[in-house]
Amino acid sequence: MTRGTPTARLAATLGTLTVLLSLVVVAAASAGSAGPPGSPTPAGTYRLPLAGTADVVRAFEPPPARWAAGHRGVDLRSTFGAEVVSPVAGVVTYAGTVGGRPVVTVTDAEGRRSSLEPLVPSVGVGDLVPAGARLGTLAVEGSHCAPSTCLHWGVRIADNDYIDPFSLLAGAGPVVLLPLDPEAVTR
Repeated sequence: MTRGTPTARLAATLGTLTVLLSLVVVAAASAGSAGPPGSPTPAGTYRLPLAGTADVVRAFEPPPARWAAGHRGVDLRSTFGAEVVSPVAGVVTYAGTVGGRPVVTVTDAEGRRSSLEPLVPSVGVGDLVPAGARLGTLAVEGSHCAPSTCLHWGVRIADNDYIDPFSLLAGAGPVVLLPLDPEAVTR
């Protein structure tokens, strides 16, 4: 059984190697700031994909079961044409259309995939992007908030489960309870 011409097979192999090499470069470039080798990218290395403060239209609502209904991301109110930036350093692993919506996916060094939609991309698959790099502009077509405009931001981890994108932002770490009496700490 033949699977394409030798040239097509070579092109597919080179494309796969390019994406894998890009992920290795991202991992190596972020190793100095991400902690010891093998440690996950810590909370706080992510940023909002839109300028300003978050105007949350709809929060993350995990489904009760993997296959059940839920809201696997957050919807952030914005305006048509607003600049959308990468929430994390990584490689663009998808820039195209899904279900009629234009989508860009950035994969970080730990394999987490941030998908942003709907946006007209200004990047292509294989592009290395630092956190805050321009990915494109917010589109109206496919907005989860129609007739208003918003950006949907979802984050998938290695086993294809979705996590709350806000859990990756600075200040999202564990809650630390402080004593009611501040002087009790020094006694």
